[in-house]
Amino acid sequence: QVQLVESGGGLVQAGGSLRLSCAASGSTFSSYAMGWFRQAPGKEREFVATISRTADNSLYVDSVKERFTISRDNAKNTVYLQMDFLKPEDTAVYYCAAKDDRWFSRGLYVRGYDYDYWGQGTQVTVSA
Repeated sequence: QVQLVESGGGLVQAGGSLRLSCAASGSTFSSYAMGWFRQAPGKEREFVATISRTADNSLYVDSVKERFTISRDNAKNTVYLQMDFLKPEDTAVYYCAAKDDRWFSRGLYVRGYDYDYWGQGTQVTVSA
């Protein structure tokens, strides 16, 4: 079992930055590939970024490339999403997710149903 708690969301003007954190507890964090997803009002949940459990491989949705950076600190059991040059269309609830990936070191996962555990989400609002 893994418990995930996101933090760092808030209200920011377009062009600004936020750093989301997701703290994990309850299991061996380094066994899990991690992902960030988001869901805007009236829209389906969308993949944002994923990072392998060894932190040497990552993948982003095209709309956030060159603006967002996913990272992790396995010693602190935390995954981060640095969001720069934010746009109003980035407004959403952001969720982190964990997938048990102990048999692979560089696995990346973009589908929500690949993940085993989810956090409660944190709201990000970008004003124009």
